[in-house]
Amino acid sequence: MSHYSEFTDIEKDIIETVRKYISKEVKPKAQELELSKTFPEQMLAAMKEMGLFGLAIPEEYGGFQLRLPVFAAVMETISAGWTTLAAFINSHCTVAYAIAKHGTEEQKQKYLPLMATGEHRGALCLTEPGAGSDLQSITTVAADRDGDYEINGTKIFVTNGARATILLTLARTHLDPETNRPRLSLFLVEKAFDGVTVESEFHKMAYGQVDTVEILLTKVKAPASSLLGGTKGLGMRHLLDALEVGRIAIASSAVGLAAAAMAEAKRYASERSSFGVSIDKHQAVQLRMAEMATKLVAARLLTAEAARAKESGQRADMLSGMAKLFASETAKEVCEDALRIHGGYGYINEFAVERLYREAPLYIVGEGTNDIQKIVIARRIIDDSEVDVLGLPQ
Repeated sequence: MSHYSEFTDIEKDIIETVRKYISKEVKPKAQELELSKTFPEQMLAAMKEMGLFGLAIPEEYGGFQLRLPVFAAVMETISAGWTTLAAFINSHCTVAYAIAKHGTEEQKQKYLPLMATGEHRGALCLTEPGAGSDLQSITTVAADRDGDYEINGTKIFVTNGARATILLTLARTHLDPETNRPRLSLFLVEKAFDGVTVESEFHKMAYGQVDTVEILLTKVKAPASSLLGGTKGLGMRHLLDALEVGRIAIASSAVGLAAAAMAEAKRYASERSSFGVSIDKHQAVQLRMAEMATKLVAARLLTAEAARAKESGQRADMLSGMAKLFASETAKEVCEDALRIHGGYGYINEFAVERLYREAPLYIVGEGTNDIQKIVIARRIIDDSEVDVLGLPQ
C-alpha cells in the first residue's frame, strides 16, 4: 500500500475492501472458472453489491466517482486477481464517464443511476470491419429523420456487447460545410431499440467469459435524445476524452496482470529446487526477477502519473498513450519471464501463469493498438503540445 500514500483514508479503505474480496473470493477460484469456462455470476453480483460499476459515476447519480488515481489503483487490484473481472468494468466505466462528462442532464438522470448499480451495462461500439484504429473512416451512418435518427452499420469487437444494455455508438451524421468531410457523433443506443442485433461472438485465446461480439445496426430508430450531449459533430472530441480514461484503465489492468505474474514467479522460485537450493538463489533467476520488478514498478508509476495529469485537467493523450503502451508491453514481458521461471510447468494449465501468458496480448492490441499509441506520442512530441511532460532542456 506504500504507493497509495497520497490517498485519503476513505480511498485506502475502498482499495483495501476490494483487495480483500479479490484475495479471498476471486484469486483462488479464477483458474478453475477459466478452465471450465464458467461464467462468474456470483462474482459479478458481488461487484454490483460493492458498487464497482459506479466507479466513474458521480455521487449524485449513485456512484463513487473515484479520483482517477484511485480508480486506476482499484482497476489494478481487480486485475491482479483476475483480469476478466476488470474487463467487465473497463468499457462500462468509459461509457459512464462519457455520459457523466458530456451527456445532457436528461441522459445523466436516465442512465447513470442504473449504470451505478450494474442494472444497465455499457459497451463501446466503435470498430468496424473496414476501419480498425482509423475511426475517421467508419461507415456507420446516423441519418436525420424528422429530428430523430436512423442508424445503419456494423460494429465488431464489441466487448461485453452481448450482455450490455447501452451501446455508445460512433456514427457519421453530416458533412462539415468547410471541409466537406464527414463529422462524427456519439449515440446512446439501447440494446432494446428495434434493429439492434448481436450477430456473432468471437472466440478468443483468453477471456472466454468476456463476450466479444459483432453488432448489426439495421434501420435503428434512435430518438433525438440519444445523441450524446445533444449537439451533432462532437463525437470524436467526446470520444477521445473518454478513451484517455479507458487507456488509463487498460494500463492499470495490465499492471495488475504483471503484478500477478510477478507474484506467481516469486512464489514458484522460492519453492522449486534445483542443484540443492531453491531456484531464487540462482543468479540467472535473480537477474530475471530484478528486471521484472523494475518494469512493474515503472509501469505502475507511469500509469499513476497519467491518471494524475488527466485528473488535473491537463492534456493527457500522450501520457495516457505512454502508460497504455509501456504497461501493456511490460505485462507481456513479465508474463513471459514468469513462464520462463516456471520452466515446463509454465506451459501447463494447472498453473496460473499459463493463463496469464495468454491474457497478456490483449493489452497490446486492445484500446488502440500499441503502434497507434506510438503515433499519438510522436505527434505530441512534434507539435510540442505536451512537450513539458518530457522535461527537455531549453
